[in-house]
Amino acid sequence: MVKYDVMKKLRIVAVAVVLLCAFSCVSCGKNGKDKEEKEIVLTTGFEENEIFFIGTERCTVPELNVYVRTSQSQYEGAFGEEIWDRNIGTETLEQYLKRMALYRLARIKAMKLLAQQEGITLDGSESSRCKKAAEDYYASLSEKDKELMGADEDLICSMYSEFALADKVYKSITEDVNPEISDDEARTITVKQILIKTFYRDVSGNRIDYNEKQKREAYDRASTMLKRLQNGEDFDTLAERYNEDSQEVYSFDKDSALPKEFVDTAFNMETDEVSDIIETPFGYHVLKCVSTFDREETDENKQKILEKKKEEVFCGIYDEFVQSQYSGLNDELYNATTYDRSALETDESFFDVYNRVCGDSKG
Repeated sequence: MVKYDVMKKLRIVAVAVVLLCAFSCVSCGKNGKDKEEKEIVLTTGFEENEIFFIGTERCTVPELNVYVRTSQSQYEGAFGEEIWDRNIGTETLEQYLKRMALYRLARIKAMKLLAQQEGITLDGSESSRCKKAAEDYYASLSEKDKELMGADEDLICSMYSEFALADKVYKSITEDVNPEISDDEARTITVKQILIKTFYRDVSGNRIDYNEKQKREAYDRASTMLKRLQNGEDFDTLAERYNEDSQEVYSFDKDSALPKEFVDTAFNMETDEVSDIIETPFGYHVLKCVSTFDREETDENKQKILEKKKEEVFCGIYDEFVQSQYSGLNDELYNATTYDRSALETDESFFDVYNRVCGDSKG
């Protein structure tokens, strides 16, 4: 879904996260705190370099390094070196990347256990492709890259095999999920918008909301602009002057993450209709409906809805399984594992190589 320009950097971060974790279901594991968890946290009893365990599966620091260093390179590629001076929410970038890597690795290890329970294994061809992917990726690494990760080719191959097994588990569990999705459920709408903001960003990128006087002035500008539209002036011409979002056209469905007021108004408009002023956390908007139905986009959205329903089915099974597994975190080692700003020198991404050699995963 398309999001506002003021959220553009957050959207790019989300894209990087997706690239790093083909198996992330947003609902999986979120209800764990409401259930009786079989979880223990230890700082002793681990082998050297073991950072956590779940069931009979162990994860080592080099595996964490592969995920963190890969994501470091992707973030720097998307944002430039200045990203290292920014926080992700309340965390430093390093803390955020470590936490996300830990979650993803724990998920992969849990799915490996689930595969064992379901009797799912890789066949010879799949194992061979994982071995080829490991050879290709390891060959792309410089000596410095290998030192930063601390992972040899055998470990890379093992990680690819676990990744492929998790992919296979997901597909096996969701292959029969095929609900009927109506045009209305999947319908997308396209609108043009003019936004007058009610906040600004300070030099550190923090949001500062307008005071009441500034908000009244912003509303007055929106009202003036709306009157000119109602008097027949061209929407695009006024957008060039008034729009404070660098993007004018948005397409989205009813399940969009855009503000509810924005979505509800759009889906009650007819083609070429102009809205009244809409207030959202971003400011004051005026919309013009471009199209109330797009067959191509609606069909694409049906596929997205299908994937979401598959995730819901899988996550129900996954969450129940994970609750039955004991797990432990070597928090002393985890906290002591730190990363400098050294990005990998390789032009290859760990996950891009997997997708190229082993096939695009849809977990």
